Amino acid sequence: MEIITQTPDLVICIKPVGVDSEKEMPQLLAQVLPGEFFPVHRLDMGVGGLMVFARSKQAAAKLGALIAQGQLKKEYLALVHGCPEEKTGRMEDLLWKDSRKNKVFVVKRQRAGVRPAALRYQVVRAGEESLVRVFLETGRSHQIRVQFASRGFPLVGDRKYGGAGDGETLALWSWRLGFTHPETGRSMVFTHQPP
Repeated sequence: MEIITQTPDLVICIKPVGVDSEKEMPQLLAQVLPGEFFPVHRLDMGVGGLMVFARSKQAAAKLGALIAQGQLKKEYLALVHGCPEEKTGRMEDLLWKDSRKNKVFVVKRQRAGVRPAALRYQVVRAGEESLVRVFLETGRSHQIRVQFASRGFPLVGDRKYGGAGDGETLALWSWRLGFTHPETGRSMVFTHQPP
């Protein structure tokens, strides 16, 4: 368990690929640090990288409010099949999750269960497999995966959405987190390159 920083209110750490962010991560943190840990956002099982955990219910509520206001800035590095024509751009869609299949779909019209999703991206390295920097504006389930796949650029390793690979390890990494500490008001930015 790699701890990046800790305060009395929160912990920034690296979630390993293959670990459940909401159930296993708090248990792993409790093995190396005292106290309880509350997830305030999640990463899919096959995704690794930076996460923030609250150390109390009060801190979780404050961090949750930051997320709801769009003030927790999350950036990812993704390896996608192909390359978007525009080297920088924005993707905006309506997403609907089929909970029984645990799969998300882009849909055309608003209805029950449909939520808007938006992200910005920048192509870092173009090729048959392109490295893309992704800036989330919303945090929907499988958002990056389905928005790129729906345009013909599935993530490497993401068989669920059309990418070649084992389906267990996705070429997606939470590499940058930025927010204002809810107690101190201090601006906090963390980065961690993928392995």
